[in-house]
Amino acid sequence: MNRRTLREQVFKLLFRVEFNSKEEMEEQCRLFLEHEELEITEEDADYIVGKYTAIHDKLDEVDAMINEKAKGWSTDRMGTVELTIIRLAVYEMRYDETVPEGVAINEAVELAKKYGQDESAGFVNGVLAKFVSEVK
Repeated sequence: MNRRTLREQVFKLLFRVEFNSKEEMEEQCRLFLEHEELEITEEDADYIVGKYTAIHDKLDEVDAMINEKAKGWSTDRMGTVELTIIRLAVYEMRYDETVPEGVAINEAVELAKKYGQDESAGFVNGVLAKFVSEVK
C-alpha cells in the first residue's frame, strides 16, 4: 500500500476509538484487519496497528493540544470524523518525524473531503493551521 492508503486505514481504525473501550480495541484491531476490503499484507498490518497504537498511547496529550488550539471548540464538540482526522494529523505533526507538516495537513484535508461533510475540510485545515507555527 502507498502512504496515503496506509494513512486512510489508520484513520479508519482510529475512528473506532470513539465507539469502543480501550479494552475492546485489541479485538477491534483484529476484526478490522480481517474484514477490511483491501488485502492487507503483514507489513502493512504492522504499520497500521503500530501507528494506531502510537496515536492511541498519546491520545490524551493530542486531545489536550487540540483543545488548547481550537478556540471555541473542544474535542467533545467536534464531529467524530473531523476529530479523528485532526488527531491523526496532530500526531503526525508533533510526534512523527517522517511526515512533513505540510503533508500531514494536506492528507488530513483530503481525508476530510472524502469522509466528512461539506465544511469539514475547511474546519480541519483551520484547526491544523494553528499548529504550524509551533512545530517549526
